[in-house]
Amino acid sequence: MKNKILLVDDDRALLKMLNSYFSIRGYEVETALDGVAALEQIVHKPDIILLDVNMPRMDGMELCRQIRDRMTCPILFLTAKVEEQDRINGLMSGGDDYILKPFSLRELEARIVAHLKREERHRLAEGYPLSEELTIDYSSSTVQYNGQIIAFTRTEYEIIEFLSMHPGQNFDKERIYEKVCGYDGEGDKRSITELVRRIRGKLSAYTETEYIETVWGVGYRWKK
Repeated sequence: MKNKILLVDDDRALLKMLNSYFSIRGYEVETALDGVAALEQIVHKPDIILLDVNMPRMDGMELCRQIRDRMTCPILFLTAKVEEQDRINGLMSGGDDYILKPFSLRELEARIVAHLKREERHRLAEGYPLSEELTIDYSSSTVQYNGQIIAFTRTEYEIIEFLSMHPGQNFDKERIYEKVCGYDGEGDKRSITELVRRIRGKLSAYTETEYIETVWGVGYRWKK
């Protein structure tokens, strides 16, 4: 079965080029020129979404937040914005990766393949009980308390999954950022710190156990 990509960008030339490239590479491609049109397209359940940040009618950040209320597939931002806060805002809105324009088509496809493979692993993985009441369900990419899903953003969940699959191992923030957010360069320490803070805050509403431990001078680890 072909993987389905939804491309969202108001740059018609770029959209046409990406549509042509990924169609030739065997993907099923759908396109939208703005956020409002994109929301109409997600009923077709894309496997991955690539979207621009600056668009008319609805910007990429708001679009990402609205998509996250409806589905959990990977979302990759394609944008010329380069400021640290822009990257942080993208992750905080529920994005999974942040790719700067101009970009290599081969690198872009490699990142898409990596995210799709991760999705496949999620579907095959079994659940992991944190306690009698709290469980990570890797197959549905959720954390549940007595069967009730705790509302994590996709990137927050990815951190939980990555650390919980390596209990007791220490990871610095750059490593976590690279493995979870899909970057090849230096990690963004500020965003990882904020994401871990939010994860802890959400878990604390259900349990007093601190599952993500701070390793001073290093980073974080999952409690064994």
